[in-house]
Amino acid sequence: MAAFPLPGLIRLALPLAAAILFAGAAAQAPELPDTVPVPELNQSQSVQQAPPANVPVPEPRPADAPKPDQPATGTLSPEKSDQHKESRPEPPAIAPTPGEKPAEAEPPPTVPKPPEKPAQAQEKEIPPDPRSASVPQEKMPEEELACRRRLKSMGVDFEERKAEHDAAVGCSIPYPIALKTLGKSLGISPEAELNCGMAEAAARFAADIIQPAAKAEFGAELKSIGQASAFVCRHRNGGGKLSEHAFGNALDIASFTLSNGRKIDVGPVPSEKDAKFLNAVRKAACGPFKTVLGPGSDADHSLHLHLDLAPRRNGGTFCQ
Repeated sequence: MAAFPLPGLIRLALPLAAAILFAGAAAQAPELPDTVPVPELNQSQSVQQAPPANVPVPEPRPADAPKPDQPATGTLSPEKSDQHKESRPEPPAIAPTPGEKPAEAEPPPTVPKPPEKPAQAQEKEIPPDPRSASVPQEKMPEEELACRRRLKSMGVDFEERKAEHDAAVGCSIPYPIALKTLGKSLGISPEAELNCGMAEAAARFAADIIQPAAKAEFGAELKSIGQASAFVCRHRNGGGKLSEHAFGNALDIASFTLSNGRKIDVGPVPSEKDAKFLNAVRKAACGPFKTVLGPGSDADHSLHLHLDLAPRRNGGTFCQ
């Protein structure tokens, strides 16, 4: 038996295998019916009824309604389009720059003064001091004569002065005297023009208070007092009432000179020993005098002791 070559066998086997596979597939395929029934539609899936032939169309809103001279299509005719463009203002080529802020108003050259405080208004309404109307009589009153007799008995040297009276300001001393000494061996410099009552109070204070204080603190006698102010026709510092100086009723003491030549000045920062003496004198002055001011009271009294006999209610005192 002749042998077939392998390529030839392969060519014969392939068609045979294909025929066998096709025959098997045909035997297993099911038979299909000639006609297929069409499924009926459900009631809900039925064809919707066609709308009626004449359905009313809603009228357009006034804003949407076309104008009589404008076509309904909403498009402008060329002429209308040109007119519409011309009616619109064209933007400027260069945007305007905002104007500068107006310059702030400068304050007036003179600032109006604030209204006066009520306290100042009250001071202007203060009634005049009754002492301002005092004028000398033809005959000196007995109380003035008695005061002069007491001064002479104390060894005080004084001179009579012409009456002081300024109706415009209100200053007045009907019977003034000029103190040349405060006692037999106690001087005052310069001489002080005072009313007699104030002169007597100053002489007694020097002999009864200042002299013993000087001996106790320094072991020396008081020789003289340096006064800074006596009669001065003026108001108080800062205005308001008349000063007690305007009535010769006040004396300012600036220094004390002792028999050994030592001088004690009234000031804000005295030495320890001087301070002890000055404090003793100042403290003792409150009582014999109705007003006592000095360093620490205010700037106007930083370099002297102010003593006066200002009339106060119930004989009260004001000491600082």
